Amino acid sequence: MNIDFKSLFTKAMGPEIAPYPYQISLAANDWPDIVKIETGMGKTAGIILAWLYKRLQGDPRTPRRLVYCLPMRVLVEQTASCAGRWIERLVDSKIIPPEKQPSVYVLMGGDIDNDWDRYPENEAILIGTQDQLLSRALNRGFATSRFRWPIQFGLLNNDCMWVMDEVQLMGSGLATTAQMAAFRGKMGTLFPTHSLWMSATLQKDWLNTVDFSSTKKHLAEITLTDEDKQNPSVRKRFEASKSLKKVDVSGEKPAEIAELILDAHQKGTRTLAVFNTVRRATEIYSALMQKKPDAGVSLIHSRFRPGDRQRALEKILASPGKKGSICISTQVIEAGVDISSATLLTELAPWSSLVQRFGRCNRYGLDSQAKVIWIDIDEEGALLPYNKEEIDQARSELIKLKDVGPQRLPAVLTKVDYVHVLRQKDLVDIFDTSPDLEGFDIDISRFIRESADYEVQVFWRDLPTEGPSEEESAPSREELCSAPLSDLRKAEQWERWHWDHLEKRWALPRSLSPGMVLMLRASAGGYSPELGWTGDPHHIPLVIIAERESEEAVDDDRFSATTWQKLGEHNDDVVKEMETILSRCPLPDRKWQDLLHVAARWHDAGKAHKVFQEAVLGNPPEADPSVVWGKTGKKSIAYQRRGFRHELASALAALKNHIPDLIAYLIAAHHGKVRLSIRSLPIEAIPDDPAVRFARGIWDEDVLPDADLGGGHHLPETVLNLSCMDFGEGPTGPSWLARMIALRDDPSLGPFRLAYLEAILRAADWRASQRAGGNHA
Repeated sequence: MNIDFKSLFTKAMGPEIAPYPYQISLAANDWPDIVKIETGMGKTAGIILAWLYKRLQGDPRTPRRLVYCLPMRVLVEQTASCAGRWIERLVDSKIIPPEKQPSVYVLMGGDIDNDWDRYPENEAILIGTQDQLLSRALNRGFATSRFRWPIQFGLLNNDCMWVMDEVQLMGSGLATTAQMAAFRGKMGTLFPTHSLWMSATLQKDWLNTVDFSSTKKHLAEITLTDEDKQNPSVRKRFEASKSLKKVDVSGEKPAEIAELILDAHQKGTRTLAVFNTVRRATEIYSALMQKKPDAGVSLIHSRFRPGDRQRALEKILASPGKKGSICISTQVIEAGVDISSATLLTELAPWSSLVQRFGRCNRYGLDSQAKVIWIDIDEEGALLPYNKEEIDQARSELIKLKDVGPQRLPAVLTKVDYVHVLRQKDLVDIFDTSPDLEGFDIDISRFIRESADYEVQVFWRDLPTEGPSEEESAPSREELCSAPLSDLRKAEQWERWHWDHLEKRWALPRSLSPGMVLMLRASAGGYSPELGWTGDPHHIPLVIIAERESEEAVDDDRFSATTWQKLGEHNDDVVKEMETILSRCPLPDRKWQDLLHVAARWHDAGKAHKVFQEAVLGNPPEADPSVVWGKTGKKSIAYQRRGFRHELASALAALKNHIPDLIAYLIAAHHGKVRLSIRSLPIEAIPDDPAVRFARGIWDEDVLPDADLGGGHHLPETVLNLSCMDFGEGPTGPSWLARMIALRDDPSLGPFRLAYLEAILRAADWRASQRAGGNHA
């Protein structure tokens, strides 16, 4: 590409906007570890456009996926909108060729793009909240199918540049990002990764976690240089005046605070009032609406459905008009949202959060009358979600100040104490996605947020008295809303259902855990388009009618219901898709590509099993029964043996035919339903002979007939043996579990490389099935 970064930046941002020196440095030099730049100085544009520039230049040290991790979902939409707009301008200017155009995907509560993992070879920008991104990086993706967890784990830990923005809000998630960076370095990946942390108040010792500090001795940091500060635009922002005043009001009387906001508001300007909890913000918004409903008041926080949240954000960002506008917000507004107010009112908060909030007042240095008003808090309940020590420290600094413009703010050292820190054993344990014998999964929420912040995703449906049927579809992204886990634990108010992948129905959960997706009765209330989640039974939400898909169960085979296609022909298509992927991102060692080709040929060998063939043919047969079919023209299939998994039969056949363990693992894992362990499920039918082993619909001594696997590969008639599901050595050698643990713990392979190979095969299979006309979810 024959273009310099300054030209690319100007084409993306507009002809009158040139990059600052530090932004040019980002594009010209190796990636730093820390970007410590004051608010409003273009960190987001600098990072995204420098990444685009380096990818276009073919920089081998810049990964193909940019993972932009934000602490709050309100920030995600604006960041994604900006990134999309910049890319469109660069494509229109022919700076980005079509084959290099990155897609921008959004991952946040209530708004999940689920197609990004089908194209691992493409440049992509993933913008999401720490809940959605970190849960996927930890193999427990919130609000996504459990069977999709491993592929996203593999892709998010290989060939990714992780950018953590506004890290002062991340809590325990910040420690997790540092630990994961350390583990990728120690355990190895197939493609380079890099982690970068950003905040105006970031301190290096925040990243001194036990493993990261021992592996990363030096952290490269970028700050504003003297040259940056001499830029007229930067100087104006840096020297902006923001007078500071404390007011004494009763924190428990929303009416008093509403009156204060109205008194401080100036006509024709924007007033921003930031409170520390959703409850407080909602109460004060309601008090304002009672006092002056025509004052142009809007409310924004993290617990809205996507459409309502977007409308609220548009209202907040709109020009204030003659009357002006008043925005009531939680801390979601304090980072990433490009907004400026003439008047800022804020509750006392930790110093790092206050600095971010101050950056939303007179952001561009154009208002000499800008003012900041702060409200003290001293009651224990009002401290949430913060602790007394950090509140006391912020108070002691504020009482010394009369102005909080950037150049007048002191450098305050703040302490971070992490209660929960991810260790290598935790990571190794969560590589296995099987629930325990009680049906529960390992809870990773403590590594993502502090306990006071735990949330679930909810959606509402009009349901009959007896509850949802199994035909009730999965929620669309437009329906989902974040809600406090503590609210949903009030069983006396809420009937809530979650999808049981074993029983293939909506069931009442035995317990609730963070990140769950729950169906609620619309008649139970709890949501207002104006207020968001309230938990109030009088607030009855409208049921959103949108295009929906059914939920996936453990014995579903969506990919197989496409069009009639022979087994060998489908394998040919999978190999073609894999070659397309690998031509764009060739693996560093040819041996990995060779074993993936063998896995592609054998991945569906188990479809020769009579249970599969009878299911796809139907009774009477709808196609030639002498052919071994890989796909069916029927709309759906149901197995005579519940829980049947053809990929387990494929893997067992591979072992019996002396195919290496790694290939057998990739074969077994290509639907995300059989991975480290093999065990029977409660829903399975038991063979008449109690001595016969059985698991996932496969019985000892089942026979696979010979079959053409395409490309010169052939499955001989094979008798399946399930002795490998037993512990210890058996007639076929070590147990399945022992073999798979050995792969996971092999230093030359490890969890990140293993999961990436798994992801490549699955993506190729998805795409081949899609091209044949089937589902690809």
